[in-house]
Amino acid sequence: MLFKKFWNGSIMKRKQAGRRGAVAVCFQNGRVDVARVQRNHDAQPVLDLWASLPREDTDAETLARLRRDYHLARVPCVTLMPVLDYQLQLMQAPAVPEAELRSAVRWRLKDALEYSPDAATVDVISVPGDPNAPTRGRFVYAVAARNEVIAKRIAMFSEAKLSLKAIDIPEMAQRNIAAMYETPQRALAMLHLTPERGLLTFTAGGELYLVRSIDVGLAQLQNGGGDLRNQLLERVVLEVQRSLDHFDRQFSYLPVSKLVLAPLPEDIGLHGQLSESLSVEIEEVRLESCMDISQLPELAASVMQSQQFLTIGAALREEMSV
Repeated sequence: MLFKKFWNGSIMKRKQAGRRGAVAVCFQNGRVDVARVQRNHDAQPVLDLWASLPREDTDAETLARLRRDYHLARVPCVTLMPVLDYQLQLMQAPAVPEAELRSAVRWRLKDALEYSPDAATVDVISVPGDPNAPTRGRFVYAVAARNEVIAKRIAMFSEAKLSLKAIDIPEMAQRNIAAMYETPQRALAMLHLTPERGLLTFTAGGELYLVRSIDVGLAQLQNGGGDLRNQLLERVVLEVQRSLDHFDRQFSYLPVSKLVLAPLPEDIGLHGQLSESLSVEIEEVRLESCMDISQLPELAASVMQSQQFLTIGAALREEMSV
């Protein structure tokens, strides 16, 4: 979906790596994570490749090693933008034909970007409108990144002889997993804590409706003890409650079925705090409940599911499947 104008540890056994499928290759926290998901009609998606390698030498050399070790030549790849490398902004959709939407959004971003819109790659995520009020103005999320950042990422994969087909953002990777937990005609809230931040998304029918970034990350909660951790948890709960209230006001026709928590490496008290403070049902995500990970039993561990959550979400990008 995003930026497509440019392109349209424990490790599995080597003999399995030759199977074709879209592969997510994501850089994070000094390592490169790789995941592949195979889809088979209505059956559960199958996660048949996972690896996590330290970033050694240059990034391109690390990618080239991945290509050789896992036979990824000519396999379509998707990668995720680091959160600091792009800007995501909600705005009212310009009243223009669909073919002109991206150009109109680019023009609207001129006051929001710290650089010229001409130096930006821009894409648009449409937010579904109220089916009961078709004349009401609709909204879009504008995604913008510097051309030079995009070009550098393309060059890195090209040097490694990997077939980069799309660059996505974490919000869309989270949406991909959330879609598997949705209830028809209901919205789903999903909260994922990365080391740096909390990411809260609201989805329905596989579409992204609302995004909230919370300035409390997993690292803060793990390193904070006693009263400090409780204060941080209270901040997270408050932001979730405010977001639920906002969603209810803006999308009153779409009730939230539940709030699902992405896997956490350890119990930090978040589930308990949310359950005590919110009236919505709280459910913890286990990836084995929505996909087949039997070929990679190490991923049954919560700590690994927490680390690989967004990479696996990126690999679930349906239009990448081959």
